Amino acid sequence: MGSERITLLSSREIDKMRQAGHLAAELLDHLAPMVKPGVSTLELNDEAERWTQKRGARSAPLGYHGFPKSICTSVNEVICHGIPNEKEILQDGDIVNIDVTPILNGYHGDSSRTFLVGNPSPEAKRLVEVTEKCLNLAIAEVKPGAKMGDLGAAIQEYAEAQGFSVVRDFVGHGISHIFHTAPQVPHYGVRGKGKKLKPGMVFTIEPMINEGTHEAVVMEDGWTALTVDRKLSAQFEHTIAVTKDGVEILTLRG
Repeated sequence: MGSERITLLSSREIDKMRQAGHLAAELLDHLAPMVKPGVSTLELNDEAERWTQKRGARSAPLGYHGFPKSICTSVNEVICHGIPNEKEILQDGDIVNIDVTPILNGYHGDSSRTFLVGNPSPEAKRLVEVTEKCLNLAIAEVKPGAKMGDLGAAIQEYAEAQGFSVVRDFVGHGISHIFHTAPQVPHYGVRGKGKKLKPGMVFTIEPMINEGTHEAVVMEDGWTALTVDRKLSAQFEHTIAVTKDGVEILTLRG
């Protein structure tokens, strides 16, 4: 996960993070109309790579610790780190998380959304809605002096009240010109516990919420993480900066 020391970013660095974040948001918006039955996850990957290169950026996942593609596409029971491939064709009723991280001028913009493919079941739609709300509830907790546990508690309290579970094996992370660094950002926790938030901290919040058990298993490819019970999983992610008076979401459109 990188160094345990948390680096506070300067306003100049945060501006670079903001530009990369805007690009991530635009890329997800660009891919959204492609998410429909009959499209392969490889087609989404290849379009993301083409679009990213055209804007003078590059895809952080490509080659990262050997990851073979430019984005992650996690369908249905895949929690995260799904590898796009030509044989994986989106079907009516699927949900798919698309996780993108363009690098622009050396800085990372990391964001993901879970998309509905065609017309999923009411329960699948509810899982996706709850997961997005979990992200927003955690962001609302961010301000100087808050504790990391406040964020995790906000997610866990809401998700579990809705009958869902919070993945423990994967967490958010500090991010800058380095893809993954301190601090770790758990999506579960106890209010008042954990590291204190300070202005200049930049990290991702990326709750993964499961329909069934929170437990995960990683496939033989070393990347693809599945729910143990093969029930659905959804995820939303923003990169945020702690500001002197609260929080700024860096992965919104400019």
